[in-house]
Amino acid sequence: MLFLLTNRTRANLSAAQFGEMAVLAKAFYASIPSDVKIRGEFAALDQTHNYTLLEAPDLETVQRIQAPFAPYADTVIVAVREISGWTAT
Repeated sequence: MLFLLTNRTRANLSAAQFGEMAVLAKAFYASIPSDVKIRGEFAALDQTHNYTLLEAPDLETVQRIQAPFAPYADTVIVAVREISGWTAT
């Protein structure tokens, strides 16, 4: 399944909290679960949000890998599907 994650870092994080979040991110990228694939990552030009398109077996997997970041970022997870265009009806 495909999931689009929208992350917004919390506004009032201390420098220490930013450091903790960076350690978590490095650990995640060093050991991405084998059943999870990152299809794309994007950041808003104003750096207020970042977006990740993930492939994972289910929502629970995405919630589990995102949970450590909950103290540092607000996250919205949406299951999505690929489309190839619109047709008139």
